[in-house]
Amino acid sequence: MNYFKKNAQRADFNFQCLVAPQQVSGKKLADLRDHFGLKFTKHMPFGSLRDEEGHIYSTVRAVNGPESSPNPTKFIFQSTRIDGKNIRIDRERIGPQAMTMFPKRWYDEESDTAGWSSIQDEPGNPWKITASGEKFSWCEEGLFNISGTLLGSGMQWYLPGEDWGTFYVSQVYDVTGTCEGRPVKGLIMLDQAWMAEGGSIHFQKDLVVNNKMHVLWWTFATVFKDGSWEIGSFMVGHENLGYAIFQNNKGELIVSTNIEGVADHKAGSYFLKGAKIVVDGQYEWEFLPDPKGEMSDFVGGFPITAQQEGRWRRVGDTREPDHWVGWGESDRRNGTARNILGKELEDEEHK
Repeated sequence: MNYFKKNAQRADFNFQCLVAPQQVSGKKLADLRDHFGLKFTKHMPFGSLRDEEGHIYSTVRAVNGPESSPNPTKFIFQSTRIDGKNIRIDRERIGPQAMTMFPKRWYDEESDTAGWSSIQDEPGNPWKITASGEKFSWCEEGLFNISGTLLGSGMQWYLPGEDWGTFYVSQVYDVTGTCEGRPVKGLIMLDQAWMAEGGSIHFQKDLVVNNKMHVLWWTFATVFKDGSWEIGSFMVGHENLGYAIFQNNKGELIVSTNIEGVADHKAGSYFLKGAKIVVDGQYEWEFLPDPKGEMSDFVGGFPITAQQEGRWRRVGDTREPDHWVGWGESDRRNGTARNILGKELEDEEHK
């Protein structure tokens, strides 16, 4: 049940979401049409890979749509090999790669595969990404080359607003390959966002971020050693903001906007030492931060939220994970739970 503490203006729904699964296809991944009056902004492939020594490589590339309004992200590659303590931006590895603003794009109807790549004769090492309803590949020449298969169904959520809105779509791929010449395996999310004209995720005309509304936002996936898997996406925020969609290898799929959560931040830090969510009052999940999972180079820069790697698991689940991704974000400044507002870290230290 949703509760309204204010009488909203017309077309303002107090941050209520729609959420559902969606069928993934190359044709839809290549489709740039408007949805709900919102404009396509970009594809966002991102995720984490791990090598046999347990080092983490977290990467993201902005695959901007034609005539979109890009945010500051172009290509980011992070690694725990920089200092052995946390996931740090590897500027030496990023430097040689092409910083494509608007990529070449195509659709192969015969294989139902969408593709994106750097522009011919563009400075830097070329890159290429392909995706369909079955397969995914991503090659950053000189850095990594990974490929794999889709897990489950795609996920989608829509948030209307009086002036701005967000339509967000995600799919998850289980991948293997090489990174810096080392064998790796992991999971990659391929997200897309539609926003108000001139909008850019985490940056401008972002209904959630620019209004300081969310407390937790994650997409995650775990492949267990017994071959089973679970994936999910959720958000917890203020007013009525929140959605959850979870699915597994058994075909079970839970979709809800009845979600509550609590973020427990480390003392003197924007990063989490733990978090929990409850969906429909009965499905409980907990966040296990990776000891080296803090993406500290983002703090004070872009994105402004505390990006962090770890693992989400159902409370009481004893299965042993094989590989996983849990790259998401909290924002201490926004608060620790629904309608419990936060403060700047400096304000808390001197209160």
